[in-house]
Amino acid sequence: MLERSDLTPRADLVALFPGQGSIAAGAGRPWRDTPYWGLVSRIAEAAEMDVAHLLLDAPDEEVIRTDHAQVATFALSMIGFSALLDAGVRPATHLGHSLGEFSALVGAGILGLADGSRLIAARGRAMADAARLRPGSMVALMGGDDEARRRLAELDDVWIANVNGTGQIVVSGATGALDRLVETARELGWRRATPLPVGGAFHSPLMAPAQAALDRALAASTWTASPITVVANVDARPHPASDWRELLARQLTSPVEFLDATLALPDTARVTIEMPPGAILSGLTKRIRDFDQQVILTSPEAVQEVPQ
Repeated sequence: MLERSDLTPRADLVALFPGQGSIAAGAGRPWRDTPYWGLVSRIAEAAEMDVAHLLLDAPDEEVIRTDHAQVATFALSMIGFSALLDAGVRPATHLGHSLGEFSALVGAGILGLADGSRLIAARGRAMADAARLRPGSMVALMGGDDEARRRLAELDDVWIANVNGTGQIVVSGATGALDRLVETARELGWRRATPLPVGGAFHSPLMAPAQAALDRALAASTWTASPITVVANVDARPHPASDWRELLARQLTSPVEFLDATLALPDTARVTIEMPPGAILSGLTKRIRDFDQQVILTSPEAVQEVPQ
């Protein structure tokens, strides 16, 4: 499954591919008995990881580890996307969040499944190693204005990691610096500060130790032209296949500009379809702009909700 280049891309549809924060124990069970489950063995072989165990039997603490969560999330997104293609539906535009950008590129055919699997496994390992070398975490901030964002720039060891909406961002940083931020968030102009249960300070300079390993994996991957538009995290613009090696390298330590990327989706895109195991991106995009319909592939049956 997965290869359906015969389908005409539909300009009214945008496929959303979630990041690693969406995965949880047992997330693969609704998809285990579908024809698309065969992708798991192909991904597992390329990534050299027991992906079926992660999707079906592994406890939460094992699944959400950075090096495991990235491959498991990717695998489930590819299963859902394969179900979508099998139903004769191919969105013309893809948008992923962080890890989801890699999934979006594989779905678009810009990266092959095996290359994408190896690349994501290498990225996950490198980021986990970097987090051990330079410990940190992330905090979600809500309800701030431009002045509140400006004041963040004055803090040491704190960086904006995700811009997920108006007044809704995630910052990365050293543990002590984030502790101080949570204590003083209201003084800085933020209504709420919520520490996130993540394994590192992603999309910040603290991920720099992962750069060399990621760059090697990117250099070993093949990039193929595609008719599908993929909007980039780092600059909220669509790019040809030849640009993606550099863009994904930059993404490691650069913020995810999800707000601007959603605004950059074409006006023709009126329906979003979020791949499993996600639901978060549907909520984020809904708060940014209006869509006629938003479909979340929580199960194989949900594909039937996509308008024909």
